[in-house]
Order: sequence, then C-alpha cells, then structure tokens
Amino acid sequence: MARSVNQVILMGNLTRDPELKQTPNGQNVCSFSIALNRSYKDGSGEWQEATDYVDIVAWGPLGERVSQYLSKGRRVLVQGRLQSRSWEQEGQKRSKVEVIASDVTFLDGRGSEATTSSQGESETKVSAKKTKSDKDVVIEDVSDEPINLDDIPF
Repeated sequence: MARSVNQVILMGNLTRDPELKQTPNGQNVCSFSIALNRSYKDGSGEWQEATDYVDIVAWGPLGERVSQYLSKGRRVLVQGRLQSRSWEQEGQKRSKVEVIASDVTFLDGRGSEATTSSQGESETKVSAKKTKSDKDVVIEDVSDEPINLDDIPF
C-alpha cells in the first residue's frame, strides 16, 4: 500500500493568547488559533476578503516555547500535520480538524529577531544587531535560558 502525505504549512496571526495545559501524565500541550486571510473574486467579478481560522496544537517543549514567547496578534509560520478527532457532547457527535505543529517560526519578533522552534531539536535564538556599520552583524547564541523580552533594547 502506498504511503500518504499529511503535511501543512500555514502563515497567519494568532487570534488569542496561547493556552498551555498539562495532561494527567505530565505532558505539556499548548493550543492556539491562527487567522488566515485570503482574497477571491465572487460570481460578479468583485474582489472579496475572507478569513479562515485554524486551531493549532503544539506538544512538549515546542508548546512551552510557543506559550512563553507568543501572544495574540503575533505572526507565525506553522508546519505540521492535520489530525481529526471526534467526541460526543450532550448526546451529539462532534468532530474537529486541527493542525498538530511540528515547527513554529515566530515571524514578527522585536527588531530583526527571528526564532524557530521544533520538536526534538534544541532551540537557538539568533538576533542580528547593528553595530558601527550596517554591514556588520553580531550573532549571539542564547541557548536554552529563558529570555526576558524587556531586556532587549529594541
């Protein structure tokens, strides 16, 4: 039997602050939602704007970093897979399709900062700072220590 491909890449803005929870066995899970804007021509040829909302789930260390660094309105690039789940609520069957994130890239960091987080990979924070010349760039490896965003001068 041939293998299937289940991979999505989405870029949008967070619609709410991420919510970090812990499963009964101690695993961290973070849920958030992003808004995806699109334009299309309707039947009369007029351009219309529409927004789609997608729920995202990030597990483990990735979920912790998303919860720590992101907030409502921030722009992100999410890579992951689609997963459907169903349950019964008040006698009615419910179902939902969501993205299980494997990688989240924070796109609109403060200044020229960019951060990429992946499950199973260590996070390296790289920030480019202007020095005496616009061509000179200083790259700092901050490793896994938590960063206080108020300490960043830009």
